[in-house]
Amino acid sequence: MAIWLNKDSKVIVQGMTGATGMKHTKLMLGDGTNVVGGVNPRKAGQTVDFDGTEVPVFGTVKEAIEKTGANVSVIFVPEKFTKDAVVEAIDAEIPLAVVITEGIAVHDSAAFWAYAGKKGNKTRIIGPNCPGIITPGQSNVGIIPGDITKPGRIGLVSKSGTLTYQMMYELRDIGFSTAVGIGGDPIIGTTHIDALAAFQEDPETELIVMIGEIGGDAEERAAAFIKENVTKPVVGYVAGFTAPEGKTMGHAGAIVSGSSGTAQAKKEALEAAGVKVGKTPTETAKLAREILGA
Repeated sequence: MAIWLNKDSKVIVQGMTGATGMKHTKLMLGDGTNVVGGVNPRKAGQTVDFDGTEVPVFGTVKEAIEKTGANVSVIFVPEKFTKDAVVEAIDAEIPLAVVITEGIAVHDSAAFWAYAGKKGNKTRIIGPNCPGIITPGQSNVGIIPGDITKPGRIGLVSKSGTLTYQMMYELRDIGFSTAVGIGGDPIIGTTHIDALAAFQEDPETELIVMIGEIGGDAEERAAAFIKENVTKPVVGYVAGFTAPEGKTMGHAGAIVSGSSGTAQAKKEALEAAGVKVGKTPTETAKLAREILGA
């Protein structure tokens, strides 16, 4: 089993014909992802050859869905055009849109997030500024390396791309049902809580690893949700224990003000909800192993 992405997912790539889109489409195909088309209005009607796999280019997301039955879009569009690309995906009612692009203006993210709600939340948005989502052995949408883990029984949700990869590698012998990088911007589509709820319902996920970062209150809200709704074991890690107060660290969302948003405050909230929290990614992986007896 998996959440949101599986071997039957049909994926289109908005921005496929750009340098980044070309590079990662090739890698996604190599991981077995069913990429059925690209979207670029200026190159509609063309096809792109990826080592013998011909992928057609469509003028719009709507046309791509009509012609291929696509149900996932991954967006590799430059930041100044990303809002329009996401709005187009929402208008076409594609069930899942994975926004990889970083550097998107917060008001643009707020605009397409609000637009999705106005349209009835028919499109789940993952990102922006995220590594994407992978169900190992089935499908890989985004920029997560496909060869660092295998299918297994851990569900992973993470704000940090790099720590997503590290945790997948640390626990590669156990493997993952699905790993989701939700991104670290102040406004994102899919949250820790969304992923926690989905993993709780997935019969193949036995343990959930949740990676957070300093700044904001997403982890505290996730802790409250876990306490009330999650019966599976959850192991956590919060990046930024050594970050100085009042300084923006890394992601735009990682801003600490007073005691609010610190790693210690998040750790305490999670532990109060029964989550075991590691001080390092390696310690977090060790906690997961202990719980699973692996």
